[in-house]
Amino acid sequence: METSFRNSWVENDTGFFKTKHKTVKEFTIRVISIIRGIKLKTMKRIKINAYQTALVFKDGVYKKMLKEGKYWLWNETAVLYDLNKPFAPFVELNILLQDAALAEALHVVEVKDNEIALQYENGLLKAVLNAGRYAFWKGIINYEFVIADTNKIEITENISRATLQNRLVAPYVRSYTVESYEKALLFVDGKYAQMLTSGVYYWYKNNSTILVAKADTRMQQLEVNGQEILTKDKAALRINAQAQYRVADIEKAILQNKEYDKQLYVAFQLALREYIAGYSFDEVLEKKDVMAPFVLEQVKAKAEALGIEVIGFGIRDIILPGDVKDIMNKVLIAEKNAQANTIMRREETASTRSLLNTAKLMEDNAMLWKLKEMEYVEKIADKISNISVSGNGVLIEQLKQIFVPQK
Repeated sequence: METSFRNSWVENDTGFFKTKHKTVKEFTIRVISIIRGIKLKTMKRIKINAYQTALVFKDGVYKKMLKEGKYWLWNETAVLYDLNKPFAPFVELNILLQDAALAEALHVVEVKDNEIALQYENGLLKAVLNAGRYAFWKGIINYEFVIADTNKIEITENISRATLQNRLVAPYVRSYTVESYEKALLFVDGKYAQMLTSGVYYWYKNNSTILVAKADTRMQQLEVNGQEILTKDKAALRINAQAQYRVADIEKAILQNKEYDKQLYVAFQLALREYIAGYSFDEVLEKKDVMAPFVLEQVKAKAEALGIEVIGFGIRDIILPGDVKDIMNKVLIAEKNAQANTIMRREETASTRSLLNTAKLMEDNAMLWKLKEMEYVEKIADKISNISVSGNGVLIEQLKQIFVPQK
């Protein structure tokens, strides 16, 4: 019976045993050892700690997701993942997402070719994601994502200035500053887009070309120096002048005109030449006070077309040629000499008239005559230090006749 059982087992077996056994005891011991060997080779126990999860694969095919706990696996492989780190699968993500439980446990972020994604962890910016597909575990870390379309110029997404200035975002953004005293025009791919007032502007950095043309709106000074101009009578004058202006309409100044400041300079130059060429040398010098208002009025209309407001204009110097300057100096000296002679003659006439009036008064009044004599005697006496008198009584009589009036 024992032999028959043994033979029947062996005959019906599929390869567990290579040899026949003499007794049932030997047979039982052999079966137990083989089962234990198979169990050690095909079964294993895994432990999934807190904040971990595991994906189970069999023969390279995904089977299921396991959460925290202890599990026995039969001919299966488990891959552990840390829930605090991004999910980086080694197989196609679409295959894994067919598992509803796994898909529910993940944040999946898709970033297109013309996009970037700002990754926030617990409210703090941690990374900027380029084109691709990303997955993050839900639960422990609070993830937020802002998808930004960098194919356009303007930043319409809700991104703060501090974030735009962050070192992670800065490579994807270009900025431009317009000062408080400036205005600017924005050109995108060579086309005028808008006018910019003072402030800091941010745009996405992409294949579009951005140009910002700005203008200073403060009052500025324009020097119109060294203008060699001929008068009507061919006298050469050198004029130095200055003007004050400011940019009033930046669209006219930049869009409709090229180098508006140079055009304004030429307008002043031509207005000066027009005025001076219409007068002779003497007339220019006589009407030099009218020159600045005339030029200012002539230039204002042209400046308005340039988008410029002219505030003031003045002539600083009128420089004469060397020979004309010598002639003018001689004329001036002659005029001053003539004026001096006229004054001297006038004073001499007045002095003579005064003497004549004094003589008439003295003729009619003897006492006045004596007083005048005493005045001259006093003046003479001031210049005499010593007086020596010699003679007899005749000298005294003579002095009495001089100083004592006759009755």
